[in-house]
Amino acid sequence: MTADHSGADRPMAWLPLPLEELGELPGGLEYAYWNGEDDYPADPGRCVFYAVPYAAHGRLHGPEVCARPLPLMRNLRVVQALTAGVDHLLPALPLLPPGAVLCNARGLHDASTAELALALTLASLRDIPGFSRAQGAGEWRPGFQPALADKSVLIVGYGSIGSAIEDRLAPFECARVARVARSPRTTLRGPVHPVTELPRLLPEADVVILVAPLTEETRGLMGAANLARMKDGALLVNVARGAVVDTGALLAELRTGRLRAALDVTDPEPLPPDHPLWTAPGVLITPHVGGASSAFTPRAQALIRGQLARFMLDEPPLNVVASAS
Repeated sequence: MTADHSGADRPMAWLPLPLEELGELPGGLEYAYWNGEDDYPADPGRCVFYAVPYAAHGRLHGPEVCARPLPLMRNLRVVQALTAGVDHLLPALPLLPPGAVLCNARGLHDASTAELALALTLASLRDIPGFSRAQGAGEWRPGFQPALADKSVLIVGYGSIGSAIEDRLAPFECARVARVARSPRTTLRGPVHPVTELPRLLPEADVVILVAPLTEETRGLMGAANLARMKDGALLVNVARGAVVDTGALLAELRTGRLRAALDVTDPEPLPPDHPLWTAPGVLITPHVGGASSAFTPRAQALIRGQLARFMLDEPPLNVVASAS
């Protein structure tokens, strides 16, 4: 690893992974490891490249940790998130120096999140949680469960993760896969419909997989009206952000038994121990672990190295989602 530690005023890059794990890094910067600890590793004013802390002790860092040093980073030029969604960082955009850019981690979590989306879909359809409870009780409970084969699937949010989910659906003989995104377009697999067509497409889907970013337009997208449009017995899978779904409206549907849900994200999050979602019928919950797999670290390392190399060559970074004015 190359790291220049000479000179108290040398510009710095703050990185959320141990430096010894990152391999060869470009010269010309001093590097510091910071993953959200109370104490900063150096003067934040020297930081020009800030890779945002991702997780500690198995829990994702919230905006209060990720944005805490930003008001002090007066020379900052690049903020690199290690998440696909940057809703937790966008409110801090006015704190950045003019011209600083915010980059997301497009591609980093595609494989891991797509795997979980498929796992949640299959586990919920085939009632794996019910079989697990029966195993714990030492009971043999055979049953007839729906298959993913011949089902109609709707992917809401067709970016790189949505496309990766469709890659993994391909061998499962779905009757149809429909796609919705903010902007319509045509892909090799077929059309991507605008979100304005969601009300028309929902009644046709047996499985609805949410992977849209959280924005003002998508907050509460799956509220009472759109949930009511889903067909009886349909499954809602959310690997996006909890607030894309109206929790109260979803609970009302779950309690009637009309819909089922598999949720990697919830609103609120973390879900309090006494929250009614835990015990709602027909719901499977995982604790926001879509990106938390063995695929994360090597891909995060490669992303950080690549962005630092572009930074030191004075090339524009990849995946810019917002700029400070």
